[in-house]
Amino acid sequence: MASRSLMVVLLLAAVAATCARAQLHEKFYSESCPSVEDVVRREMVRALSLAPSLAGPLLRMHFHDCFVRGCDGSVLLDSANKTAEKDAQPNQTLRGFGFVERVKATVEKACPDTVSCADILALIARDAVWLSKGPFWTVPLGRRDGSVSISNETDALPPPTSNFTVLTQLFAVVNLDAKDLVVLSAGHTIGTSHCFSFSDRLYNFTGMENPSDIDPTLEPQYMMRLKSKCASLNDNTTLVEMDPGSFKTFDTDYFMLVSKRRGLFHSNGALLTDPFTRAYVQRHATGAFKGKFFADFAASMIKMGNADPLTGSQGEIGKKCSVVNH
Repeated sequence: MASRSLMVVLLLAAVAATCARAQLHEKFYSESCPSVEDVVRREMVRALSLAPSLAGPLLRMHFHDCFVRGCDGSVLLDSANKTAEKDAQPNQTLRGFGFVERVKATVEKACPDTVSCADILALIARDAVWLSKGPFWTVPLGRRDGSVSISNETDALPPPTSNFTVLTQLFAVVNLDAKDLVVLSAGHTIGTSHCFSFSDRLYNFTGMENPSDIDPTLEPQYMMRLKSKCASLNDNTTLVEMDPGSFKTFDTDYFMLVSKRRGLFHSNGALLTDPFTRAYVQRHATGAFKGKFFADFAASMIKMGNADPLTGSQGEIGKKCSVVNH
């Protein structure tokens, strides 16, 4: 009897999860807030015309939201005692929180108490890619906002130091496979990174902390170029383009760099250690299949955006993105 009851509970949980995902759809706000996408896009166009380098951080923010507690906007929440997701080390370099709050305020004026911060963040990420000359996709909507944000849960985020095994394990938690991993890693084609996210490859790869302790998988000339920018293991301020020469443009150059062992992060180079992801990198490094890659990226973004959303009566529609409703 106990085992049968457990099976029923598990079945109901699976059904509930499936129904939650099914409730996300492209026309969710067609009656309650038909202008939401136009409102968000106007704000995005204005922001990126002034600061085009903001596109990468805004895309990254959506990733960091979805990998922790699902796509529920919890990465946006503040904490009085600095214990929220945004206070954790992996999120301390995120930028754009104030901008997201401004977009939310503009949406609230158009449609009060209707559109979640989680949905706004998904739309912002899509427009960040599209306005950077990347693909466009229709975003399934209907997420609601969570009220819990815990800093140590950011252990679920894939670190830039990850090997292929760790990457696949962390992606699998949010129902993403090896193809999603290699496709979504190309989000690194836009934006910059602080030296400390990869400087171990230059000065401390095996823990020796000296200039000769380098990552042997990193192409030597590229390594020397990085060393000229990141002078030491303790450089916490310098920014480096993740896709040198086109870091404001969403393109396939990222794959060309990775194929030449010039991926900035250890996690980029890890894609060459698996036959499937290596073949994908090498195919798209040619630049001859941009349309296929764009379609793949859109599909993987939609899949990632379906990671455990709060829907229906779950969660809330936050009046602001940085605080829960009272």
